[in-house]
Amino acid sequence: MSERPGGHRDVPVLDLDAIIDDPATRIIVCCGSGGVGKTTTAAALGLRAAERGRAAVVLTVDPARRLAQSMGLTELDNVPRPVEDVTGDGTLHAMMLDMKRTFDEIIEAHADPERARQILTNPFYQSLSSSFSGTQEYMAMEKLGQLRRSGEWDLIVVDTPPSRSALDFLDAPERLGRFLDGRLIRVLTAPAKAGGRSAFKLFNAGFGLIAGAMTKLLGAQVLKDLQTFVSALDAVFGGFRARAEQTYRLLQAPGTAFVVVAAPERDAMREASYFVERLAEERMPLAGVVINRVHRSPAEGLSAARSAAAAEELESRGGHDLAAAVLRLHTGRMQLAAREHREREHFVTAHPTVPVAEVPAMWEDVHDLEGLRQVGKLLAAQ
Repeated sequence: MSERPGGHRDVPVLDLDAIIDDPATRIIVCCGSGGVGKTTTAAALGLRAAERGRAAVVLTVDPARRLAQSMGLTELDNVPRPVEDVTGDGTLHAMMLDMKRTFDEIIEAHADPERARQILTNPFYQSLSSSFSGTQEYMAMEKLGQLRRSGEWDLIVVDTPPSRSALDFLDAPERLGRFLDGRLIRVLTAPAKAGGRSAFKLFNAGFGLIAGAMTKLLGAQVLKDLQTFVSALDAVFGGFRARAEQTYRLLQAPGTAFVVVAAPERDAMREASYFVERLAEERMPLAGVVINRVHRSPAEGLSAARSAAAAEELESRGGHDLAAAVLRLHTGRMQLAAREHREREHFVTAHPTVPVAEVPAMWEDVHDLEGLRQVGKLLAAQ
């Protein structure tokens, strides 16, 4: 494999403008570990797509408020909000996933009013909808499916949760299925499925020991609440699973592009490798990797070793404190750039066919639309 000037190997270039300009691209999923600029990347892609003519919406499941602030919104919630001051012919909306509200909306949409009331007021539902393992990832799948089915936007940009849980939504349908098919759930739904009072007699005869033990453990009212919750939810959950599997297939479709976001640091690049390999296993369409906050120097011709030697020479003569300090700063920056270069090369060696885009480190944090525009330009300037 050849090398470009600066010691960088030739690797495929990630052309993000080509992806967002392609009308066939309907979903972009940004994933990666925490603290690598994933939310900013998602917002910048959404804004750039809107200003290049797309009707875009950015869905974040990151609880941070940075996205709202950078888009000039006072708050983000479960309803897409229009972003003002977008130039060009497109439009931009943004929203933050409200896990419990999304769950409530599904119950209200897919159950009759009385059954919906029973579920929403049930203490087990209230606990499940806010804390059950995998609920956030499943609700992200559900909301993505809702946005896609609405047809209001021709591009949806998803900002996933940080760390490896970012890909847990790929497991959501299977995890939900395991929960619904579990032995306890089957026991508790047996009376409802058999129907009528005779069913409860059958339940008590067949599962008396289990029911008796659970009554002692939980109490009669708690067990009754649990049975009511499970039987009421039984009819609704089937639709949950079907829609989750439909959204999963949507993520595998050609109109979806996964963008893995990383920083040029050892842990973040390892996570990027994990994401790339996991997406390949799941047959998800990977567009490429964005390496954020890459440090460069305008004087790259002056190596760290030469810079350090020059600083020592000036310090030995005395009276050149400022010049020596500048050289020391340059030495540190060149050493940092060398470390980042090594981490990048490790990744490229392991994944030579994965397209890469590099975004140089900015002088200040992004906090407004102009900052997002600048990030978008840097993403495109490959």
